[in-house]
Amino acid sequence: MTELKTRYPGIYITSYYIGNIVLGTATLMVIPLLTSLLLKEWNPALDFAISISVSVIVGCMMVILGRRTRKSETPLEWKYGFIIAALSWLVLMCLCSLPYLLSGHSKSLIDGCFDVMSGFTTTGLVLTQDLDHLSAGLNMWRHILTFVGGQGMVVLALSFMSKHTGSAYKLYCGEAKDIKLLPNVKYTARIIWKISMIYLVAGTITLWICGMFIGLSPLSAFFHGLYIFESAWSTGGFAPNSQNMMYYHSFAYEVITIIFFILGSFNFGLHYAVWQGERKELVRNIETRSFALTSILLCALAAVKLTKLGVYSDAVSVFRRVIYNVLSAHTTTGFGNVYARQFANDWGDFGIFVMVIAMLIGGSACSTAGGFKGLRVGIVFKGFNSDIKKVLSPERNIRVTKYHHIKNYVLEDTFVKSSALIIICYIVLFSVNVLIGTFCGYSLADSAFEAASVSGNVGLSIGVTSDNMPPIMKIQYILSMYLGRFEFVSAFALFGNIGGRIGKLCIKR
Repeated sequence: MTELKTRYPGIYITSYYIGNIVLGTATLMVIPLLTSLLLKEWNPALDFAISISVSVIVGCMMVILGRRTRKSETPLEWKYGFIIAALSWLVLMCLCSLPYLLSGHSKSLIDGCFDVMSGFTTTGLVLTQDLDHLSAGLNMWRHILTFVGGQGMVVLALSFMSKHTGSAYKLYCGEAKDIKLLPNVKYTARIIWKISMIYLVAGTITLWICGMFIGLSPLSAFFHGLYIFESAWSTGGFAPNSQNMMYYHSFAYEVITIIFFILGSFNFGLHYAVWQGERKELVRNIETRSFALTSILLCALAAVKLTKLGVYSDAVSVFRRVIYNVLSAHTTTGFGNVYARQFANDWGDFGIFVMVIAMLIGGSACSTAGGFKGLRVGIVFKGFNSDIKKVLSPERNIRVTKYHHIKNYVLEDTFVKSSALIIICYIVLFSVNVLIGTFCGYSLADSAFEAASVSGNVGLSIGVTSDNMPPIMKIQYILSMYLGRFEFVSAFALFGNIGGRIGKLCIKR
């Protein structure tokens, strides 16, 4: 064992940290367990008791296996930070799917893992059976996963446990977050959670009151308000019923959710800056400018086209059916208030094309949103604009291009290249998903819509995602949600490390 730890220290270091993450996540299951007990849902309570026991056993075994490697105060290496972040999500995906499988609402392990990954990545696509009759405990678990997944599973588990600030920061970056609101990453994580919890209280109360006004009982209105806020803030798209936002038939409910999912799609650094009194950041930030420009353009294009086609004839209908869904797509929230097949039958190819662009662009960096991110779109556009100006300007005229993102930055070629590279990766992933969808017999428009939704972690569906999908599409969609949420880097580090070790073993043989 000592020789193995010396030769392969990464295995044991990884085991130690992932074990702690599993234990941290297992504590979250106590919330749906208590919910089930309070509402006398005995079978779901037993499901969560079993799931907690299994998760604690696995977590303890992994911590014990790797504990000796953490006796030293040596900081975690960057590569392990990325590998741990990426691998922990795969382990958690399997463990967190246990309540789904035990409940009987998932047909298979793949379906259960699909819904968990959809929650973790704040995507919102669903394969769960009989969604309208889930227990309150399981519904609570679904929405906890999407709420916590938006902030970061690894950050939640380790920011308060790790004794190594450097290690915590490497894991923080491994979850595709890089902004430090405070010098210490632990305090940064706490600020993120403080922001989210304050909004959680305000949002739940607002939707609770609105729910009672539209006819829900006080208890039902509370749970619906909590679930919908968690999905809106995390841009997750989960809802406690199969009709999603159509269930409420409420203009007020839709307006409230628009406010919260737009706020949820903004960078946590932007929230913190505004809270610190820097309100001008809202209009100076490159991401808010990019979002405003693309949102207005896409909403206008869709509204004009669908009005011209006669699909929606009045301003209220245009706002509720067109602008709402385009903004839901653009923020990668995935709330929908039209039936899935209406996108294909009523919106037509142009409407689908607008939605695909909106879903791929996505929200802000270091937020709960997915997609390319407005920051990268803005940087690439500024880089392109800068190159044109350089070509047209005299050679002696040296131009320095800057952009503002919480603070002023000089636009360097490395920023433009890295942003363009991630955008290219998203486009490749989207293309692969379209290819697989058309190969499995779906139309090009349907395949493109669903591909953009899973690649951008959106959750809107045109009717492709169902338990009857071919297994290859389910697995590909799980992988796509995973890659999109991690923005490829951590997942590539994990797959590259595994591939490298397999290659070395093959060479030795």
